[in-house]
Amino acid sequence: MANGTNGLRTFSLGLQHVLAMYAGAILVPLIVGRALELSAEQLAYLVAIDLLSCGIATLLQLWRGKHIGIGLPVMLGVSFVAVTPMISIGTNYGVTAIYGSILAAGLFVVIFARFFGKLQKLFPPIVRGTVVTIIGLSLIPTGIKNMAGGEGSENFGSLFNLLLSVGVLAVIILLFRMFTGFMRSLAVLIGIAGGTAAAAVMGQVSFGEVMEASWFHFPQPLYFGMPTFELGPIITMILVCSVIVVETTGAYYAVARITDRELNEDDLVRGYRSEGLAVIIGGLFNAFPYSTFAQNVGLLELSKVKTRNVIFSAAVTLIVLGLIPKVAALVVIIPTPVLGGATVVMFGMVVVAGLQMLRDVDFNEQSNQLVVACSVSLALGATVVPELFSSLPEGLAIIFGDGIITGSLAAIFINLLFNTQWKGEHVYNEEKQSKA
Repeated sequence: MANGTNGLRTFSLGLQHVLAMYAGAILVPLIVGRALELSAEQLAYLVAIDLLSCGIATLLQLWRGKHIGIGLPVMLGVSFVAVTPMISIGTNYGVTAIYGSILAAGLFVVIFARFFGKLQKLFPPIVRGTVVTIIGLSLIPTGIKNMAGGEGSENFGSLFNLLLSVGVLAVIILLFRMFTGFMRSLAVLIGIAGGTAAAAVMGQVSFGEVMEASWFHFPQPLYFGMPTFELGPIITMILVCSVIVVETTGAYYAVARITDRELNEDDLVRGYRSEGLAVIIGGLFNAFPYSTFAQNVGLLELSKVKTRNVIFSAAVTLIVLGLIPKVAALVVIIPTPVLGGATVVMFGMVVVAGLQMLRDVDFNEQSNQLVVACSVSLALGATVVPELFSSLPEGLAIIFGDGIITGSLAAIFINLLFNTQWKGEHVYNEEKQSKA
């Protein structure tokens, strides 16, 4: 009986992680698929195979093996950084060129994982904390737009959307105030379930997609045909995946702090190899490049449940959802404002995780102040005004138009300028950055 109760608890906590990342997981295939004018059948395949690949990619990271797997409770999902490049490649070279570039980029990350691991010296506390803070701040506008109904929705900002999203937010806060332990750890899941139920009572939830969805879907490798390899798209996707490595490194350190674990170079290398393999899997099954999802980092901080068993349960749930579209469609009916009310909390917790990483940094040093000030300003500026870099060549405009990329690169290079001594090699003065 106790084992059954523990199993239900683990499943519930895992389902909470699935719901937390689900909106992002299905949004990217919908955006890319519609931009490339895929048929309804192709679009349905893209969504289902994305969920399946997310689950497989997560399992790769959970396993702490000799060569792959960072062994942290992280969830992997499709990276938003790749959205615009994929649309551009598909429009100019065809869908098969997208997957040729993804396969090549994934192989690149696997081969050069050790090189990326050597770059951990570029991430002292000042940079790690700044990058994680930037990730959270850059995601908050998405959560706010979802609270209003989702960008481009007909009823964007309506009173109903506002009341529904704020209601979900209020439920989560009240549960944290009134309960401890298991009930508190499920606050986000309960808030989402309650918000969806309230919307259904008001006639705002349609079960049509559930009725129309099939019961079983079998993954088909190279669904869109044999990949083609074009030099331009390959270089673009390698740059994209290199940037994803920078972004995901910050998430690794955030989860390591939450779980009280020290990361070394070998840990990072295994993590990078797993992400490279996840990208290859995405290419083979015609899905997407994958990276660690920040919203799930925020949920770890919020729920205080840090075991890998919960994430394993979430990964298996994603695989099942990918194989049974009718079950997956049940999650699609969750109204966007409901997800918005929940994700605003989780994105905010990512910011909190970043600030906690910065608490040991000595801000009496003006150079450290400058690292954070410039990086955060550029990140938020690029997030709010992405056209700032529109005059750059297309490849650079795509990269720097992403606030997380711009802010992260700024943090790395400004820190190198001020907190590195040159004595034939880089010597990082972390004592200068940290309080005694």
